[in-house]
Amino acid sequence: MISISRTSNLLLHLLLHTVFLNSRATLPGAWELLVADAGIASMHTAVTRFNTVVLLDRTHIGPTRKRLRPGHCRVDPTDPVRKHDCYAHSAVLDPATGELRSLMIITDTWCSSGQFLPDGTLLQTGGDGNGVKKIRKFTPCEVHAVCDWEELDEVGLAQGRWYATNQILPDGSVIIVGGRAATSVEFFPARHGGGAVDFPFLAEARDTQMDNLYPYVHLLPNGHLFVFANNRAVLYDYTNNRIMKQYPKLDGGPRNYPSAGSSAMLALTGDYSAATVVICGGAQYGVFIERTTDTPAHGSCGRIEAMKPDPVWEMEDMPFGRIMGDMVMLPTGEVLIINGAQAGSQGFEMASQPCLYPLLYRPDEPVGLRFMTLNPGSVPRMYHSTANLLPDGRVLIAGSNPHYFYKFDAEFPTELRIEAFSPEYLLPEKANIRPVIYEIPETISYARGFDVVVTTELPVVGIVEVNLASAPFATHSFSQGQRLVKLAVSSAVPDGPRSYRIACTAPPDGKVAPPGYYMVFAVNTGVPSVAKWVKLL
Repeated sequence: MISISRTSNLLLHLLLHTVFLNSRATLPGAWELLVADAGIASMHTAVTRFNTVVLLDRTHIGPTRKRLRPGHCRVDPTDPVRKHDCYAHSAVLDPATGELRSLMIITDTWCSSGQFLPDGTLLQTGGDGNGVKKIRKFTPCEVHAVCDWEELDEVGLAQGRWYATNQILPDGSVIIVGGRAATSVEFFPARHGGGAVDFPFLAEARDTQMDNLYPYVHLLPNGHLFVFANNRAVLYDYTNNRIMKQYPKLDGGPRNYPSAGSSAMLALTGDYSAATVVICGGAQYGVFIERTTDTPAHGSCGRIEAMKPDPVWEMEDMPFGRIMGDMVMLPTGEVLIINGAQAGSQGFEMASQPCLYPLLYRPDEPVGLRFMTLNPGSVPRMYHSTANLLPDGRVLIAGSNPHYFYKFDAEFPTELRIEAFSPEYLLPEKANIRPVIYEIPETISYARGFDVVVTTELPVVGIVEVNLASAPFATHSFSQGQRLVKLAVSSAVPDGPRSYRIACTAPPDGKVAPPGYYMVFAVNTGVPSVAKWVKLL
């Protein structure tokens, strides 16, 4: 005989399953499986100007499910797991075909940081063990060419950087901020005689469970840095190593690692005299120390106008509490919040209740109407998940390994599947207003004008935006160097059958958009084109 309680549980399970299936059919957005088994779980992910994707795990993790090329095994006497390692811990993916090629990484990249340089090279810094002071480069290449990681021997970091954040600067150099036991900054190429520069704010923001790791760093269009750690932020003049402003504390508990919130700077637009930073989610203080995996996450978000004289946090709530969510700037200026969990904290096997529902944050809506719940996924994306905007407007979802090694017989197993999420703007019924970039320069110069020619099936009504999106380095719920810049544009002028010419003005300087390669999207009534890569000089 089945007990009443068991019957009730079965009915509740069936009801929830029915609600889940119905929601998948009615909520905006679509999911697709790109790769059934990538062989590695990507802890760090970046999209290159060749439309390939760099996947990077850590080395001291034992066997993965992808091999290195024959004869290219890694020999590391300091590796506590495999001193002779023939498994790949990095790969490059072609999202168009799902093909993967193994890459060779030597030193440990566990919880490291990265940023693209102006020439399109991926700078990758720090990690753990023998990688803590290491600087690496990956110079990307065409899909069928061969390129690989280069570990620099002639230069290294002045201080060990584990859980640090990188941000490209207006002159094309990179600042590397913080890290475990590193309350300092340094630069690549090196400045100030090559040493680290003390940054006491990071020590002040540290608490008994740290909460100052992977600080949120945003380059403001005035050239200074908005740096957030734990529950506080400063305006930092990195040139003179001076704190210019202390922002009000953000209510709602700690937000950085290991408390697992996320942050994004909204699109820069108009005369670029304003910058808005949003910080969402996080764990309750003490959850990391006590290892209470079922403690509910915060659902609050703070939004602040970072360049106002006396800014204050505007608070609002997400539909769900969330930790380890990734905030992805979409080409439209909206923000996709995806991945993560609803309880616990960051750390190995420290979270529960996966948050399968993405959210769309619509910054131009009033408070209370900014969040839209989207079509849920079916794959839990917990600790060590990533999300990156692709040039075709989809968002690539990779990773999730909440275990010290690869573990597949667990409630939340190591995840080797790679998915893509398509926002509502990619619906088939919107294809007739989706612009196609027909003509655009390969290189643009600061403050100079240039033309973009687009084609559309239906006539253009209104302004077609031309927006520049950076390619950030995504790891640990923060996309380092993420940026969207909306250009000043003219009305679209007919330029032939179904063709329109748009006069654009490039960003005024490197403070608004640092030099380098950007994805350029034409956006017609909220529907973006496939991006073209353009170099900004």
